[in-house]
Amino acid sequence: MIKILFICHGNICRSPMAEFVMKDIVERAGLTDQFYIASAATSTEEIWNGTGNLVYPPAREELSRHGISCAGKRAVQLTPSDYGKYDYLIGMDSANIRNMLRMLGGDPEGKIFQLLFFAGSEDDISDPWYTGHFEVTYRDVERGCHALLEFLRGKLC
Repeated sequence: MIKILFICHGNICRSPMAEFVMKDIVERAGLTDQFYIASAATSTEEIWNGTGNLVYPPAREELSRHGISCAGKRAVQLTPSDYGKYDYLIGMDSANIRNMLRMLGGDPEGKIFQLLFFAGSEDDISDPWYTGHFEVTYRDVERGCHALLEFLRGKLC
């Protein structure tokens, strides 16, 4: 089983979008039993008294427009132990990568990537919290997730 953790700043927009888009792509490919997919935040800004906020409504609505539900997903924070639990830790932008490296104490096994790397790009996935362009973020996430699955197909048993 391949274990993937998508990571962004707050875990209420980009990384949950990536989590649920990837789950949808994997399901449509008939590969659900070969993947474990989750998402997390580098910050605690969306976590109050141990309870994470739900996915931001415009992000939920964008996923819903594509027939994807993220019902019940709440923000959680990345922990140092996640490095050992996951095969791929995938950030949405270069700031996420810097924070992940700091929080995880580096990347000795080469598990940390930026999502659009798999699509042959060094671009960041823009944060729709600031841009308001949830459809643009969705398209970039979808492109990255499709490319990630193609990359991983060669690693499936």
